Parts: sequence; C-alpha cells; structure tokens
Amino acid sequence: MNELRDVARWGTPADAVSLSSGVRDLLSAALGVTDPRPAAATADLPAGTLSETVLKELRSVCPTVATDDEARLAHAAGKSTDDLLRLRAGQAGDAPDAVARPTAQQQVADLLAVCSRLRVAVVPFGGGTSVVGGLAARREGFAGVLAVDLAALDRLVHLDQVSRTATFEAGVRAPRAEQLLAAEGFTLGHFPQSFEYASLGGFAATRSSGQASAGYGRFDRMVVGLRAATPIGLLDTGRAPESAAGPDLRQLLLGSEGAFGVITELTVRVRPAPQARHYAGWSFPSFDAGAHAVRALAQDGPMPTVLRLSDETETAINAATGGPQADGCLAVVGVEGTVEDVAGRTAALEQRLAELGGTPLGTGPGEAWQEGRFRAPYLRDALLDAGAIAETLETATFWDRLPATYAAVRGALMENLSGAGTPPLVLCHISHVYDSGASLYFTVVAAQAEEPVAQWQAAKAAASDAIAASGATITHHHGVGRAHRPWYTREIGDVGVAALQGVKQALDPHGILNPGILLP
Repeated sequence: MNELRDVARWGTPADAVSLSSGVRDLLSAALGVTDPRPAAATADLPAGTLSETVLKELRSVCPTVATDDEARLAHAAGKSTDDLLRLRAGQAGDAPDAVARPTAQQQVADLLAVCSRLRVAVVPFGGGTSVVGGLAARREGFAGVLAVDLAALDRLVHLDQVSRTATFEAGVRAPRAEQLLAAEGFTLGHFPQSFEYASLGGFAATRSSGQASAGYGRFDRMVVGLRAATPIGLLDTGRAPESAAGPDLRQLLLGSEGAFGVITELTVRVRPAPQARHYAGWSFPSFDAGAHAVRALAQDGPMPTVLRLSDETETAINAATGGPQADGCLAVVGVEGTVEDVAGRTAALEQRLAELGGTPLGTGPGEAWQEGRFRAPYLRDALLDAGAIAETLETATFWDRLPATYAAVRGALMENLSGAGTPPLVLCHISHVYDSGASLYFTVVAAQAEEPVAQWQAAKAAASDAIAASGATITHHHGVGRAHRPWYTREIGDVGVAALQGVKQALDPHGILNPGILLP
C-alpha cells in the first residue's frame, strides 16, 4: 500500500478550500448531499512489469529512470473526476511501471527508439492535468508502460523580439513561461484553468484554449513551429508563419495527444505584455439575449480580450456561493493592451453592450471573476470530500445550432442523473467565441451514487450522445484522450480514422505512443 498524500487532489495543499456552511446547506437542500466521502489514505499499486534487462537499456540512453512507488503514483492519472474518484478509492492500476526524466531532446528520441524495439508503451507527461483520460495508456500487447516526464526540458531557447516569437522546450510550465517572457516585456496571453500546472507541450498536444482567447487566440493558433521526437526520428515543422508547401505538418502534432510523437520544442507567437487591464461585469435578462450580444461582438466588434457569458443557473449559483452578483445572466468583458487601447475599446464596448440590452455592473464582478479564476479545481476537491460529484464538459458549435446544443446537453444531463436518483445542478457558460460559433462549457454537480465513477460515465455518455446528435464537436479544448474517443472516431468518420491510422503507422510503426489514446 502506498500513501496517496496529495496525488488524488488538485494543486498545492496550501491553496485547498473548504465549503462554507451556506454551501453545505445548499448541497443538502438542493441535491441531497449529506454523506461525506473522504479519500482513502493509501492506494494499491500493482507491481511493475518491466524487467531489469529492459530497465537497463532504458537507462543506457536516459540515466534517470525511476521505478519507486512515489514516482509511479505521481504519474498514475490525470485530473478528471474519473481519475480522482479512482485514486480516492485507492485504485492506481493505471500507474506506469517506470518514469523517465530526460534532460535533453535527443534523450527523448533515443528513449522512443528503445521503447519501439522492446515494445514498451510510452505516455508523454507534461503537467499531468489531462481531464479526458489522456494519461492512461493501453497495456495489452506491451512489455510495460513508461511515463516520459518532460519537466527537465524547461528552457527558453530563443526570444525573437523582431518577429515576436519565442522558442521553448516543451516541458516548460505555463507560469515559468510567463515569468521568462515578462522579464523581456512579453506575454503569451494563454491562461486556461490548468495554467498553474500545465506545460506548453501539453497545451499544444491538446489544442488548449485560455480565458483570453477572444484577444490572444487559442494556443494552437499561437504555435508557428514544432519539433517532435518519434520512434523513427525527429520531425521539424514550421519554417515560416504560413506556407503553401503542402499540408501543414504542424497540424498533425497539434491535438495529437502524444499519439504521433512527443513534442519536445515549440515556437510560439508572443505579444507585448499589457500595460493596462479593465475587467467589468454586464447583466442580460436571459441567456438567449446575452448570447445574441456576445455573437454581435464576435461578428461585428468591438472585440474584447476576454468575453464569457454565464447562463441563469451559473449566475445564480455563483452569486449564492459568494461570487459576482448579477440578475439574469452575467457576462464578463475584459480588455487588455496599451493604456490608450484599453480606454478606447472599453468606451466602445460600453456603448455597444448598452445598445445590445446589457446593464453595466461596474468592475467589481469582472475583477472578482478574474481573482477567483483558478479556484474551481480546488472547489471540486472540497465537493468530492462532501459527497458530491462535480465535473465539467465542453463542446463547440456554430451560432445557429448553439441554442439546440445547449438545450440538448443540459436536458441529457438532467434526465440521466435525475433518473439515477441524483438530480443535478447543471451550469453553463459561453467561454470562447468566434465569428461563426462558440464553445459551451458545462459544470455538473450532484450527490455521489454508490458507484460514482459509473454514475458519471453514464451521464457523460448521455451528454456526449446529445452533443453528437446536435451536430456539435465532442471537444473544443479538453482533447480526446480515452473519454471522448468513441464519439471522436464517429465525428471524423471511417475515412478520417483511416487517414490518422496511416500517419500513426508511418511515425509509430509499433504503436508504442500513448496506445488507446485518441485512436482505436
């Protein structure tokens, strides 16, 4: 048995949150959450299956290959509610047999060559923040599983202030990247909820999208060059910001989740660090009215840096639990840039939002939202402790389909969980906008059933079926992993699957890279 410590929780213990008496009363009255579910203190960790002969070969190309229980347990799972529930129950069956920590890009390539020859499955590990089962490789047919932790690849290789690009090794964590860039007056502007722990390579491998995507863009749009190690050698992509030289090979790696190669280096677009910020709240009488306003800004401007809209339930729950206060639906509108730009865009946005039926709430709600941006994963831990299940899911669709997708997914979650005897709260917000459509991000809270993993998997499957039936995509920014794979393969069809399998066969002929992730 091995101590779980903080593996089955999010982040840093010092930042953990506790539920107020008011929230506990709300959970009890609204959802029937009355039985605490504390996490187990220890976990069952299966014995490693890699032989000493295999380990010796791995260490011949990468001296730091650990097999101790602490290292294996730390790489046993991502941070989905499924992952955490299993760990909290003391189940660590997806732990790798060993953890390699390469210190150079060539070591990664050499490790993959050895693993390919010896049929050792490889799980690339960045920040460990996957919420779609992206770190649980299939074991069948392999000698064992090796996690390749890229944390030591953490250098800023080059900053090109003329082109405004920065080349990083892929293991750099997002806060360190921002620190390194800030010292030179720049920023990536990429702040997803996983920001505090995720790596840049992980952002690229999953097509991450951050809170300021309206102004800075999705992470995949920031990437202008990639280097990846594959079992057959290194792959370099991106000689220019744009090119007509055949299909863009960068797109094979962006969103590939380690199935085609291990991203070891990336060149990204950077922007001057903002001189000023202005975050404000606006209320709209309904979600439909707010969505109309958000679409108008996305299509006709002016465009803020941050733009998100909560539905009635999310707005009310946030207000009841100490968050921003608003009637109807709360929109957060943020502007970043030079002092002059922020002043000009803020004035233009205030005029336009008023014309679109919005009521200004001042800077308080916007600043409160920004301040609590990274609190939600810690709140989930507290909810799990209290006996609630709490999880998120997201999708994206075109504007004309958005109302139907919203209703279908919300309805599927309500029907499934209520039918199981655990009626939920279902919250939603529009979190990323484009001229042609937007992302919907749902949060679900319900009382834990006797088998909470099965409970959530059934609800997630119902929601995923609803997403597919409405014509939306199965994921906007969380990635495919294991959790979304059945719906993803149906989304791209047999021809799409065959094309990706052909790429897989060419770059990874023995199928060692994250088997079972992304592709069948």
